[in-house]
Amino acid sequence: MSVSRRLALPALVAVSALGLSACGDGGSGAADGQAGAAGDAAITVVTATNVYGDIAAAVGGDDVEVTSIVSSLSQDPHSYEPTVQDKLAVSEAGLVIENGGGYDAFLGRLADETGVETVLNAVELSGLEEHADEEPAGEDHEGEEHAGEGHGHGSFNEHVWYDLPAMATLATAIADELARLDEPNADAYRQRAEAFVEELRPLQERLAALASENEGRDVEVAVTEPVPAYLLEAAGLEDVTPEAFTEAIEEESDVPVAALDEMKTLVEGGGLAFLAYNGQTEGAQTEAVRSVADEAGLPVVEFTETLPDGEDYVSWMTGNTDSIDAALGS
Repeated sequence: MSVSRRLALPALVAVSALGLSACGDGGSGAADGQAGAAGDAAITVVTATNVYGDIAAAVGGDDVEVTSIVSSLSQDPHSYEPTVQDKLAVSEAGLVIENGGGYDAFLGRLADETGVETVLNAVELSGLEEHADEEPAGEDHEGEEHAGEGHGHGSFNEHVWYDLPAMATLATAIADELARLDEPNADAYRQRAEAFVEELRPLQERLAALASENEGRDVEVAVTEPVPAYLLEAAGLEDVTPEAFTEAIEEESDVPVAALDEMKTLVEGGGLAFLAYNGQTEGAQTEAVRSVADEAGLPVVEFTETLPDGEDYVSWMTGNTDSIDAALGS
């Protein structure tokens, strides 16, 4: 296996990492970012967002020091411009976790510029991009049920942290890489990763139960951006957002008037279960869609791209699932 360490094999390639408030904001650590031979210094981990930082912290425990570059709900990861401090943190990292798929290209550039050897890429690790055009939604992939390509419009959905099996795979990859960097603590990393995976199982079972309840009912939703698409599909919901609307939002361009009108008509038409809304990338056009939903009495379910304050990954996804369930029952 190549350990340049932009790990090239899907078994060990994965994602932009999240830093958590619980882990502190510092990025400094042992020389070269690795623990000493006696395990006397924490491995420094830098992630693109605090989502991956939380997962890294859950696996690494007290043996890692995590810095998440994007950690606020007021920041838009798509358009984030890294600082000198970010570059310094990456240069000192023993492990960098990027999302990949074009989502957080700034982190890949920083890793290249600073010569960081170990980079996990979540998109590559998930296998979702590779199989996006060949697997129907819900088909078993490598022993886990994934939600398919994400938003059903033919292009790949890079928001893979909303796919629970992908994050279970990522946790295992993080443990394997930390074990390589810090062999004395290898068993502890792997045990914590296994515990994280086990925490996800009841939530996956709950989503599967929702999907079973919705089977054959054609439960439709619309989204202002396909951030939560994998989670929605895991619950058996169909995203029917007009393709031209989705493409414009994803490309951060103005939505064509015809597409915006089509979206508004869809939202006020009475056929949707709810509108999924991402406030981190809102603008005048998405706010207009939300206003139509409010006027029509359509439930609006909020989703974010980074962890809200006081949440960890599992509690966050549990809350998102609670919101989906409540909207379906309203």
